[in-house]
Amino acid sequence: MTGLSERREAIGLADLVRAEFTKIRTLPATWIALAVTLVANTLLGLLAASDTVRVASQGGPVAIAQLGTVMLAPVYAFVAVPVFAAGREYGGQLRVSLIATPDRNRFFLAKLLAGAGTAVVAATAVLLPGLLVRQAVDGLPAEVTAYLLLGLLGCGFAVLARTVVTPLAVLFILPILVSPMLAGLLPGLVRLLPHEATLSFLGAPTSPVLALSRPAGFGVLLAWAAVFVGAAWVVTVRRDS
Repeated sequence: MTGLSERREAIGLADLVRAEFTKIRTLPATWIALAVTLVANTLLGLLAASDTVRVASQGGPVAIAQLGTVMLAPVYAFVAVPVFAAGREYGGQLRVSLIATPDRNRFFLAKLLAGAGTAVVAATAVLLPGLLVRQAVDGLPAEVTAYLLLGLLGCGFAVLARTVVTPLAVLFILPILVSPMLAGLLPGLVRLLPHEATLSFLGAPTSPVLALSRPAGFGVLLAWAAVFVGAAWVVTVRRDS
């Protein structure tokens, strides 16, 4: 028992982060999600740059580049990366991880660092081609930040739900069904939802009624990410076994 305890203590934060990176890069879902995101962003970049496709609206045909919801849509494929990394462990792997790492605070911190690092690097890779086509590279820092915060939100959500299905379903349904249905009735609430706050942060709100200032949109999105990550940290320390 003493030898096992000593080996556990010998596992440092850097070792845990490397293990999390290894897990993330060896998941097939990671590469599928990144491939879908890359293709979608590049295709949308080409459509936005050429302006060959316009979408009908009440005010007449609208360019793809002006539709924030459409341009942001690939992020919901990207979110699958942190969601699968966090939620897939609840099939039994979590027990092994917690036995090997009794310090749950360090365990969760390693997951958070690995997830955030992966999100920043991967988001830059999948966003850059589309932005280059659109000649909008100056927007890269904001878009990478949006991808990172939505990814962290999804990661925390997956830990709370102990599954990958619920976070992906909820995050997808919110902009597709909930926002359009409630926008006219509860605009003050809808503008605070993660999707709408992200669009405001990127300077592309769905409508003036749902718009926040860019700093306010960033603040709301950051708050959502912080709440879900914080709650996930608490349950990892107190609940999961």
